[in-house]
Amino acid sequence: MTMSHLDAATIAKHFLTSCNEELKALKPGNVHIFAPGHRMDVTHFENAAQAAAPHISVPGHKVGKRILNAVQVSMMASGCNTNLGIILLCAPLACAAALEVREKKLRNRLSSVLNTLDVEDAANAFEAIRCASPAGLGKAAQEDVQGAPSISLREAMALAAHKDRISNAYVTDFADIFDLGVPILHAARQQCLERKIDASFALTTLHMSFLAQFPDSHIERKHGTKKARRVMTEAKDRFELWHPISCPETFESLMAFDTWLKKHNLNPGTTADMVVATLFAEHLSKSLA
Repeated sequence: MTMSHLDAATIAKHFLTSCNEELKALKPGNVHIFAPGHRMDVTHFENAAQAAAPHISVPGHKVGKRILNAVQVSMMASGCNTNLGIILLCAPLACAAALEVREKKLRNRLSSVLNTLDVEDAANAFEAIRCASPAGLGKAAQEDVQGAPSISLREAMALAAHKDRISNAYVTDFADIFDLGVPILHAARQQCLERKIDASFALTTLHMSFLAQFPDSHIERKHGTKKARRVMTEAKDRFELWHPISCPETFESLMAFDTWLKKHNLNPGTTADMVVATLFAEHLSKSLA
């Protein structure tokens, strides 16, 4: 078996495609082409993605360096924190795709990347988080991001894995993405083909599936567990609107849910981050196959 990897241009292209695809789908509570929200619109996210792409994919850089550089330029391009979570999830995937190894499966490559994360990666990621200053971050009893880490990035993520889905991804080899997100996305895409409807409806279904599966970490940090669980329940209660696929007939009802979430300042940002990461994993996997 020959060695293989994806070059920086291909990785950057897939990152941009994933970010822009996500914006074209109705994702209740988030920013998308059908409605702005939370004092942001699609241009904030488009500008951030364009700025971040070369830094997510730069050859030879470790995960932490990719995270830090991508966040810094994103903040400058958009003027606010639009994509910290996206970058935290996509940087390890980009590193995995760039590895020049015989292994074809992205998740196996990713496992190797996550196992080699070190204190330097943690220091750069901590600096990136400080730069983005996400809402509701608070203080941690151990390895607080306001200080210098003494453990690897994966070990630091493990300390928060019980309360944060992005941290959880680092210790489960991205189980939410590969075991939940990718299969749901594939099934939803097939439904779109069979029903001859726009492919963006598959992403609405993916978003709602994540939202119904667990409390959104961003909402929980900002508003507490009770409200995060309320949003999860609201997504479950709308099951028939998005399963097996959202569609033109359910669009207005889901838009009403979008309006309700934004009216109450409930932004399922982590869910949106996971939608982008699922798309990115899908595109990278196809290119590696």
